[in-house]
Amino acid sequence: MRHRQTLADAPRRTSEVALRAFSKLADRWELEPRARQVLLGVPERTYYNWIRSPEKATPDRDKLERISYVLGIRAALAAIFGENPEADEWLKRPNIDFGGESPLNRMLGGNVGDLAQVRAYLDRARFIW
Repeated sequence: MRHRQTLADAPRRTSEVALRAFSKLADRWELEPRARQVLLGVPERTYYNWIRSPEKATPDRDKLERISYVLGIRAALAAIFGENPEADEWLKRPNIDFGGESPLNRMLGGNVGDLAQVRAYLDRARFIW
């Protein structure tokens, strides 16, 4: 007999989908495992457990917020640059608006606020362009 999904399964399924989307995006950006851990705000062991078994992961609200920011950054880049490599290159280029560091380096500061800052910058840029 197959397990029927219930409303109680929704948070676990949401976490699984979010982690799979994050992993796919991190692959696209060619991020090293340490960078992925920093973006997620998790220790090495947790990161590897989640990647091996995303269906068993239990990210808390902070981790899901981090994933949401990262996915939102990707969506904003796609809205601005379209689906081309220039979007991913922008993320890695030095930018005077981030003190001369790349937006990705700012994101790797380790704080959720760093992710929020890059997201807000891109959201503003979307409406200007």
